[in-house]
Formats: sequence, structure tokens, C-alpha cells
Amino acid sequence: MQRYHFWSALLMLCVLSSIPHATAQSANDTTRWTPDLSMQYHAIAGAAMAPDGQLVAYVVREPLMEGEQSEYQSQIYLASADGAMNVQYTRGEHSSYSPAFSPEGQHLAFITTRSGAPQVWAMRVQGGEAYQVTDAETGVGRFQWAPDGSKIAYTMTDPKSDEEKQREKERRDVQVVDEEHLYSHLYTTDVAEASDSTRQVQRLTGGDFHIRSFDWSPDGSTLVFDHQPTPNINSGFTQADISTVPADSGAVTALVEQPGVDSDPHFSPDGSQIAFTGQGGQAEPVGLNDVYVIAASGGTPQKLAETPNRSSSLHGWRANDTVLISEPVRTSSHLFAVPTSGASPRQLTEGDGLHGTIALNADASQMAYTYENTDTPENLYVTGLDAYERNQLTTLHEDVPMPPMGRTEVLTWTAPDGTEVEGLITYPVGYEDDTRVPLILSVHGGPAGVYNRSFTGGPSIYMTQVFAQEGYAVLRPNPRGSTGYGKEFRYANVEDWGNGDYEDLMAGVDLMVERDVAHPDSLALMGWSYGGYMTSYAVTKTDRFKAASMGAGLPNLISMVGTTDIPDYLVGHMGGEFWDNFETYERHSAIYRIDNVTTPTQVLHGAEDDRVPPSQGREFYRALKRLDVPTEMVLYPRTPHGPREPKLLMDVTPRILDWFDTHLGRAAGSE
Repeated sequence: MQRYHFWSALLMLCVLSSIPHATAQSANDTTRWTPDLSMQYHAIAGAAMAPDGQLVAYVVREPLMEGEQSEYQSQIYLASADGAMNVQYTRGEHSSYSPAFSPEGQHLAFITTRSGAPQVWAMRVQGGEAYQVTDAETGVGRFQWAPDGSKIAYTMTDPKSDEEKQREKERRDVQVVDEEHLYSHLYTTDVAEASDSTRQVQRLTGGDFHIRSFDWSPDGSTLVFDHQPTPNINSGFTQADISTVPADSGAVTALVEQPGVDSDPHFSPDGSQIAFTGQGGQAEPVGLNDVYVIAASGGTPQKLAETPNRSSSLHGWRANDTVLISEPVRTSSHLFAVPTSGASPRQLTEGDGLHGTIALNADASQMAYTYENTDTPENLYVTGLDAYERNQLTTLHEDVPMPPMGRTEVLTWTAPDGTEVEGLITYPVGYEDDTRVPLILSVHGGPAGVYNRSFTGGPSIYMTQVFAQEGYAVLRPNPRGSTGYGKEFRYANVEDWGNGDYEDLMAGVDLMVERDVAHPDSLALMGWSYGGYMTSYAVTKTDRFKAASMGAGLPNLISMVGTTDIPDYLVGHMGGEFWDNFETYERHSAIYRIDNVTTPTQVLHGAEDDRVPPSQGREFYRALKRLDVPTEMVLYPRTPHGPREPKLLMDVTPRILDWFDTHLGRAAGSE
């Protein structure tokens, strides 16, 4: 993590002393969409279903912003599947999350920070006194009950050695980059009552590999896990293998060891097979997750039928012949059953919207899940797997005001080369048809992100209903490179950033102008990460936008690949290393076309961003200043690749609105 001293302290002062007036004016106003109101729509951040399907534990995350606080807190709630009971299960000033029912359903374990580092605690489902199960020096990463309920397995990052601690104490703690790693490894411990001081902890793995996820065999004899070469995020883009280890200790045995990423292993109910997601024996850093099955004893993996988007998230098994996965489908997300026979996947959920936070009971006959759509905030639901239902368990936001919303529609248009593109348009609150209004083109990150049917009133970097409240239409396209439309579409902008994807975006803008929604002289542009890249590139190609806001953008792909923590992802999109093809990197970098820019462009960046280092934003900002193009740069302190603190998150949308209003001539006293 980078350290910041005078420079960052100065930037912190600049950020916090100049929060736009819109935030202060809108405090406590519940009659219109404001950042304050959007922050009241809390997230469900995890769920677990009891083995018999009768209870569901779920996690509610909410912001704490009183006085000096600017953080999120999570607490666990417990609901009955019939909707008769819904109570808060954990309380206090410390967060609790990752609930998991014991196999017999009588206890609930969870991770909490109440004793310092994240540790597993357990409590009887009926209530009572919670007791601490783990005392992991660096904290628990993830955990899972053993099938008989007597133990849990968990991961812990290696602690620093005594020598390393002494070097830190003596201020001799120099770092050799990429040479000194702290790996995550697998442990087990007895689940004993608090009064039992004989609890046994056993380390199962060690060595130069980093464990990501794991699963117990049904008989409790073995654990299967996936691992990457180092803890660095970049290594996980190109290599991850799957191995097994005896649950009572012993040698690690390779199960799937081949080029590319193979991950997220799950034992079948009878223990004879293991399902996992993989890339088929070659690295696919742009992104590919097909479903495979292999015999638990080893052998050749069997690839199952391809899912619509080939980006599966694995949830487990139903019986011994079906694997359950979820993935994006255009602007929605759904659960699928994938037969091990090779038959086509079958979609289990229905309707337009997002199905997430999926939790299954022991035999996968029932499921708890969250659902939301553009006009409906997230809540928790249950259904049987044989027949989809939307039985609502929570009314998380029944007391949160919901002013009139700007309506959202899904649109389809055709790019100049014939590519079909989909996107969402949110109209201003109270919009009347055939009225031309200012339009914001909002570009998502990734590039393999997607704009979907998530609730438009909730908190995010770009608060859609807040823009709509202020009279803007917001167009959110899914250009080539987006996820949810299949592998071919997701790979369609490889070695083509800023060209075909740019045409996809502008064709959407043209459609809005043609339909008399967008005023052609009142266009604005914004985007974060890859969206920031497209913002920087677009203003070098057109002067149609009267204002732009580049969030965590990457205008120089050569300096970016040398400083980002995920160079393999960028190299995958560019088709090779920059020293083998300078021309490709330069052609797709906005900084080499910077003298074309006339659009007033705001630059926003996290001061602690390793994904897109703030030097990228500075390059663009300094060049614009030297060209006398109107600009400002705002650095968010303590912020990685996007705001993590609620007060800083709330700053972004009002700041962009001020910039757009000023340069579109909508602000009082603007030029």
C-alpha cells in the first residue's frame, strides 16, 4: 500500500473542503433523489440457507457517517423461509458477516471483527452467547464447516516472520518487489464450546502457492482447493490449479494442473466428482469460465455444455448429475442447471432483473436469493428449484422514501458495422416525450463490465436517479467487450479499444438525438476505469460533448501496463507486449492524440489506486492544463480503484453535476 504524506494531506484538504454545494443543500430532503437518500438503500452482502431450508441468514451492510465516521458496517439477520420471522441476529459496533449454518442446523458460524482481526465465532441458532472459534494471527479469509460439524476449515494469510517484524521495528523494512510473499493457506480447527481450552488447530498446506477457495468432501476425509502461484492479483489472470489434501494432514496432490485458470472446485453429493470452472488448458486473461467435471480420484476433465455467456459462477450441485451456476444474461442475471450428461444448460430463474447472493439448502431443492430491477430495490426471496417463485422474505427499504423516478428502458441499436448493441436509457424525473434534454453518456468499466437492470436509485459511483432528478437523461450502453452477450461479443474489442466500441457508444447517442430525447448541443460524457479510458479517448475524437468527467481513466496504455497491478489483463486485450508493438499501444492511447482535445474534462482518481495508478490521471490533467483546456483534478484520499468510504462515494455525483452544469451553461453564473 502506498504511503502519502504532505502531498496526500494537501489533496485530502482540497477534496473535503470543496464538497459541492449540492450535497449540503440536499441533506435530509426526502422529496427528491439526492446522494443522501440513495445511501439509505442498503445492500444485502451475503446469505446462507439452513440445511433443511427453514431458515435463512443474511447480511445487511449500511454506511456509518455520523461525525468522524465514514465506513460500512455489516450485521447478520435471521429469517424463516415462510416469512413468519425476521430478526436481527448480531449487533454491536463491530461487523459480522459470512454466515454459515452447521450441518445439523443448530449453530450459525460467522466472521466478525469484534476481537480485532476477522475471526470465526459461533452461536446457537436459537440465540445465546456467541463464542470465538478461531484465533488466527492475521485473521480468517474464508471458512467452511466439516460435514460432521466437528471442525471448520479456514484460510489464513501467513503472518510475518519474527525477522520481518524485527526489521519493521528497527526501520530496516525495505521491500524487494515480487519476491517476498505472504501466502494464504488452509487450516482446520475443532468447533468447541467457549469454555473448552483444548481446541486443536492443524495446518494442512504450506509452500509457495496462494489458496483462493476450497470445499470439503462429503465424507470429511479430503479438501479440494484452487491456488495461484502468488498472492498478486495479476497471477490469478493467467494461472490457477486445483489440488487436494487429506483433512487430517498429508501430502498435497495435484488434481488439475494445466495452463490457464481452473478454479472454484465443488464436490458432488456422493463425493465421486468435482465440478470447477476453467479455461480449457490455455490462459484467457480477457475472461472465460466454462464448467468442467473431473473424477475426484483424478483423470481428464470433462467440459460440460457451454453456458450463454461462458462466464459461470459455480454454486454447487443438485443431485450427482447437475451443476448449478449463475451468470449475466444481457442486462439480467440468472441461475442455470448444467447437466453432467452434456445436455444444454437450463435456466431456472425467470424475469428481467438481477438474481444474486444465491444460497442453497443441503440438497439444493430450495434457494434463497436477492432480486432487484431498475425500479425495485434489492430484497431477499426464496424459491424451490423445481418451480421458480419469488417469495419475498425482507422489506429492507419499506421505510425509505422513494420519490418519483426517472423511468428506465432497455434499448437496442445498430452500430455502423452492423453490430447490435444494447443499453439502458434513464429519462429525467417527470420527463415528457419528445422533449430534448441534456444527455449524459455513461460508460462502464471492464471493459468486460455490463450495465444491467440494477436498482437505479441506489448508491454507486454514478447515482443514476440523482442525475435524472437534475434534468439529465442518462444513456448507459453495453458496447462490444461487455459481458452478458457471449464470448464472441466480449472479445470483440481485443486490439480495438477506442474504435468499434467508440462507434457503438456514439451510435447510441445518435439514436437519442434522432428520437428527440437528447439535445445535440447538451451532451456530456463520463466513465470510470475502462469507462474513464473511453472518456479520455472520445474527447480526442470528437468535440460533440460540452463536458466530460474521466474517473480512474487510463489514457496512456504504455505507462499503464508498466504500473498497473494487472498488466496481463491489459496485455491480453492489446494482443501482446508493448515492446513488440509500440504502434498498437500508441494508436489506442488518448495521450498521443491529446492536442485534439477541446472538451472541458474533469479528472477524478483514487490516491491509493494500484489498478489504474493516479499517475494516469495526472498525465491527462497536466497535458490538458498545458493546452489551456478547462480541467480540474480531484484525488480521493485513502481510495483504491473506487471510493470505499461512504462520505467520499457521496462526493462523486454532486461534483460531476457541478462540472456538467457549469460547462453546459446550466449553473447559476456559468459562462
